[in-house]
Amino acid sequence: MNFSKTGLQKETTYKASRSGGKGGQNVNKVSSKVELLFSVSNSALFNEEEKQLLNHKLQSRFNKDGLVQVVCDEERSQYLNKEKALERLVLLLNKALHQPKNRKPTKPGKSAKAARLNTKRVQGEKKESRKKNFDE
Repeated sequence: MNFSKTGLQKETTYKASRSGGKGGQNVNKVSSKVELLFSVSNSALFNEEEKQLLNHKLQSRFNKDGLVQVVCDEERSQYLNKEKALERLVLLLNKALHQPKNRKPTKPGKSAKAARLNTKRVQGEKKESRKKNFDE
């Protein structure tokens, strides 16, 4: 990933509003809820290929203006909510840019086959020994 938290912070815009939840009278006075907005298409941090990948994977996270929106109102302070929202955005972008390695199908080796067959044989012998012999 070729982007940093500080570089990302420069390209994001914040909206603050009053938040519900804990805080008592503080909730009614202080705008602690933070809404972070980030434009993938206008970002200088990503190349065109990365932007296409982000647009495809984060399609459900876009608002009507085409911006990625992250809302945080967990903390009582606006600063902490800004930090949490930015961390969530970083996680979201990292997850979207992550491309898993292609799995190469392999076959089990001789020792693995032998070990499996051995455990099956031992289990079979264990069950066989539990049977009552009616021939005697």
